[in-house]
Amino acid sequence: MLSAALDFIGRHATRFMFGGVLVGLALPWLADLVRPLFVPLLLIPLTLALMRLDWQAFKAYGRRPVLIVAILAFLLLLSPVLMLFALKPFGLPTALNAAIVLMAAAPPIVSAAAISFILGLDAALAVIIIVLSTALVPLTLPPLAFILLGIQVEMSLPEFMARLALLVGSAFVAALVLRKVTSPAWRIEKARLLDGMSVLVLVLFAVAIMAGVTDKMLQSPGYVALTTVAAFIANLSLQALGYGVGRLIFRLGRPASATLALLTGNCNMGLVMVALADKAEFDMVVFFAMGQLPMYMLPGLLYPLYKKLAHSGPS
Repeated sequence: MLSAALDFIGRHATRFMFGGVLVGLALPWLADLVRPLFVPLLLIPLTLALMRLDWQAFKAYGRRPVLIVAILAFLLLLSPVLMLFALKPFGLPTALNAAIVLMAAAPPIVSAAAISFILGLDAALAVIIIVLSTALVPLTLPPLAFILLGIQVEMSLPEFMARLALLVGSAFVAALVLRKVTSPAWRIEKARLLDGMSVLVLVLFAVAIMAGVTDKMLQSPGYVALTTVAAFIANLSLQALGYGVGRLIFRLGRPASATLALLTGNCNMGLVMVALADKAEFDMVVFFAMGQLPMYMLPGLLYPLYKKLAHSGPS
């Protein structure tokens, strides 16, 4: 029964992701209930993605260090600068403008690895970029935030790196154990079931991350509407930029470029919130919260396009 349910969820992965974030908004009590599971819900999709990956793909990218460094520089340094200049003509509220630039300066969300797998994109590239960009962000975000926005961000590098090592290390160890106790044939045969498990956890994570957002919507509906529209436009614009840079500058194939698009648009704003701490204005926090909507809705809305790019070959 459970296996059939997970298989069904796996076959309709993006639809369940789309609905999950709405459940968090509609049932705030459920969001508060799931919130304590935040870290395990972050780890499980990454673990499942690592378990299913062909680890030889890591070696392939390991032989292309210049490409990896260029992608990291694009994501962490160039994207926020381009976003700052792109926003200038629109005259957005100061807090919203700053929040969008900080979004562009953040590394990709950890769950992008699982989403890449579900969409049939280059999950190996996603994992490499997610891990390295998250490790580097304490070195890039504080100076960028100060230079571009005049905002001082304090991130304890040793503490951050220790937490990151524990998080990523746990996922790799768990994935290694799971690979030892399962065969490649089993992992291929149970692909839908594993997709279903990943999506179920991603949905619970979406519910958890929406804790408190409903109250914010009721307090300031007009501003929340503006931030929601801005979040969708920013996400789509960054994805378009990522795909264009992948194809035209890095000369990547369509699947890898689509993966770069996903990574560029879906940024870890939760990490930025933690870094800002009490310096985050209420209006910025609203954007970071509503920015979760496109992350979970766009994979469903853009699913046909992602699948077309994923199966269009390397050219």
